[in-house]
Amino acid sequence: MISDYRRAALALAVGLGLALPAHAFTACQVTDVGGIDDNSFNQTAWQGVLDAQDQLGIDARFLESQAETDYEANLNSLLGGDCDVIFTIGFLLGDATQAAAEANPDQMFSIVDFAYDPPLPNVLAQVYATDEAAFLAGYLAAGMTETGVLGVFGGINIPPVTIFMDGFAHGVAYYNAQKGTDITVLGWDPETREGLFTNNFDSLDDGRAFAQNLYDEGADIVLPVAGPVGLGSAALANELGAEEMMIIGVDADLYRTDPERGHVYLTSIVKRMDRTVFEVIETAIAGAFEGGVIVGSLENGGVDLAPFHDFAGAVPQELQDELAQIRAGITDGSIPVGGE
Repeated sequence: MISDYRRAALALAVGLGLALPAHAFTACQVTDVGGIDDNSFNQTAWQGVLDAQDQLGIDARFLESQAETDYEANLNSLLGGDCDVIFTIGFLLGDATQAAAEANPDQMFSIVDFAYDPPLPNVLAQVYATDEAAFLAGYLAAGMTETGVLGVFGGINIPPVTIFMDGFAHGVAYYNAQKGTDITVLGWDPETREGLFTNNFDSLDDGRAFAQNLYDEGADIVLPVAGPVGLGSAALANELGAEEMMIIGVDADLYRTDPERGHVYLTSIVKRMDRTVFEVIETAIAGAFEGGVIVGSLENGGVDLAPFHDFAGAVPQELQDELAQIRAGITDGSIPVGGE
């Protein structure tokens, strides 16, 4: 880790709001296969590093993984002292990160979408209660559908994906219970844990095909939980027209990161990885880094629903008021998001 002298100097600079001297602190990132500009979680996490570069004066580096076999090699190439903290982005990097961390106990690591039990002393995990925001998205979609059928599919059947799908399905079920309706969710059953998965995070063709199949079965709002794959779904919605299909984005506010098709996004389920990555960097600079877990939630702003943007005038005020009440209930614990 950084020396006591450097740690003290960096902490003083942060405390005084000063830019750090060149090469005083370097944050490095290893992406998952979606790449650094995936309009999704890799890009959002990298934004946190860029924010730290702008506001704290740190240096920043990244390596893109083209395949899962690149994880170990990319991590190893960043070891050796040039990176003060190494960020690994995605659940699938869990094993490679653990191996690197155990072999290099003096190197600081932080991983997005994975937590270790027990925690590793030199890895600060970042996980997100995305089911909370997805619950709101499910309730919203149930209130906005014209066909009574909603669709969802995932990239790979792993917890950071299915947590979105769980929350969405439970939000729809809550709407049905409150309103006496029977809105259907295609693509995921939170009880059987069975659903639709593309088994990748990069094929736009799969995003289009899965959304088309859901549309053919009646879905007029689709939630793709598959990173860049969802851009293929948005392309289909753009061709069909938003009156035929709306998309709910994930990770970032897709209205802003996919502006050419912004008009098809009802909202997005946002994970503020930029905020937690920035927090880790601040913690490391201040000399307060330790292994453990950061959890982003509705309460602390780590997850949220993006604005409705072009649909702001289409979402009834009554539905918006109900969403505000549900948000408060989730935050105070009176409304469970697990479907109990």
